[in-house]
Amino acid sequence: MAFNEQQYSEISLELQQVKQEISKFIVGQEEAIEFTLYAILADGHALLEGLPGLGKTMLIRTISEVLDLSFSRIQFTPDLMPTDITGTNIIERAENGKQQFVFQPGPLFSQMVLADEINRATPKTQSALLEAMGEKTVTILGDTKKMARPFFVLATQNPIEMEGTYPLPEAQMDRFLCKIIVPYPSKKDLMEIMKRTTGAVEVELEKVMNSDSLIVAQQMVKEVLVADEMMEYAVNLVVATHPKGDYSLPEVQQFVMYGSGPRGLQSIIKLAKARAVMQGRFHVSIADIKSVAKPALRHRMMVNYEGEAEGKTTDDLIEGILTSIQQGVGL
Repeated sequence: MAFNEQQYSEISLELQQVKQEISKFIVGQEEAIEFTLYAILADGHALLEGLPGLGKTMLIRTISEVLDLSFSRIQFTPDLMPTDITGTNIIERAENGKQQFVFQPGPLFSQMVLADEINRATPKTQSALLEAMGEKTVTILGDTKKMARPFFVLATQNPIEMEGTYPLPEAQMDRFLCKIIVPYPSKKDLMEIMKRTTGAVEVELEKVMNSDSLIVAQQMVKEVLVADEMMEYAVNLVVATHPKGDYSLPEVQQFVMYGSGPRGLQSIIKLAKARAVMQGRFHVSIADIKSVAKPALRHRMMVNYEGEAEGKTTDDLIEGILTSIQQGVGL
């Protein structure tokens, strides 16, 4: 192993400091903060879903500031074109008087890209993100350009407004490492939010990490050990989401239209490794896998009409699967 126990302990302290710095500005939302950081450490993309005004945009902007990453925000609207986010070639006059094409990069060429209200854009524009998210490159007129490093797309979507929205296709949902639900703040948190946002005191954030140290942390996450028993437990989880599989629960067979594919398993392992590093460990535990199961799988399962009529959610079904599976033992 390239990293020793002390290095994992040091990076854990640094990451806890990042979390504390974010909490200076963002009140509550501990789970949203943690899983957004897990996604960043695992070099993946995250989808945040919540009602308007719950601080999704501010959370992402704050994280980019604390991690000292270049940041751009794209407000998705129905008239947004793919070139509005990727950039395009423009004609410029050179010093010798001749005209030439010069690439003008779009907002996608930042280290942290906030895709705000991603479900408001048309499928054509949404698909412009696919190559950038999957391959970390953008191809314009046959010319392939690499994205910044590190590169993250953190998207938000509003679950209540259906008019003028284009729900994300299943294939694009699958590109997100995790789906994070941003809940209402508690009464205590609301009081604190009012004190911080309506007073005269301004919070100044310190830059705790930079892109170089973050890349090192990402490499440490990749080298975290996963025992065969832990891997088997994660595989059992994913297999149990398949409604027509040999190991699915009666509830899954009855209420699920389709389950998770291999990317779901990859997401569980990557997020579990990131959680282990945040806690200063270089091995994955069962608690890590259980903790990340819902954010990793909730957008990779589809409840059928009967399940919707019964009020079943993917979180309910994942909870049932977690309860049923024993460590290292198939269903």
